[in-house]
Amino acid sequence: MTIWDEVVSYLFHDRLFMKQLEICYSPGLAPAYDFEEKTVVVTDIFRATSCMVSGIASGLKAIVPVLTLEEVPPFKEQGFLTAGERNGVKIPAFDFGNSPFDFMQAEYKGRSVVMTTTNGTKAIDCAKSGNEILIGAFLNISAVAKILRESSKDVVVLCAGWKNRFNLEDTLFAGALATMLSSEFDVSSDETRAAMLLYEQAKNNLLGFLEVSSHAQRLGKLNGGKDIAFCLKHDEFDSVPVLKNNQLIKYE
Repeated sequence: MTIWDEVVSYLFHDRLFMKQLEICYSPGLAPAYDFEEKTVVVTDIFRATSCMVSGIASGLKAIVPVLTLEEVPPFKEQGFLTAGERNGVKIPAFDFGNSPFDFMQAEYKGRSVVMTTTNGTKAIDCAKSGNEILIGAFLNISAVAKILRESSKDVVVLCAGWKNRFNLEDTLFAGALATMLSSEFDVSSDETRAAMLLYEQAKNNLLGFLEVSSHAQRLGKLNGGKDIAFCLKHDEFDSVPVLKNNQLIKYE
């Protein structure tokens, strides 16, 4: 086989039958993507999905993501813990806010939580037409990659962003995941390539790279520096939350 034959085979045959991995930079861009029959990985690094991963890995029974404050009281009446924030600030009267350390408290093991956030729970709601919805963070990135490798489905990584706009930290996670899977998935879309290039530039010092990001600056003013450093750790946990019957539980 000549080099040209190999190139043609790669472009028109091998890639044709590869699973595809795409990246959607924010829920505002979601109408341009088809989630049906695909696995959707939702990520909100600072901090919703990092909280969800930490909580499920630490023994929470389930997390119910909801869009509005008005949806919370019926769950509270059933004994659910309440968690959430708006613009990074804990909602008054809720049990806790949006720090992963809140979700890892031993006293909450076996409990269920209802949760609403500015961006993360909105992204999960946006992804509900997907075949399967996984929750991804740097904290469980290898476990997410393992599930995607073993699945036959195409993948869309849905970044929660900030109020329907692009953000750096979610895009870096998406680029890192795409890099890990680049030998097994078609990662040729411009969005995916751009995220991979950005991750390549930042990977040796994610914390330093993100210090100037808008969300890191916002959380820093709210004394969230401890959360930022923790949310950028890789593979602290090997469990992956998955959405089943509108509840996030541990993927089995």
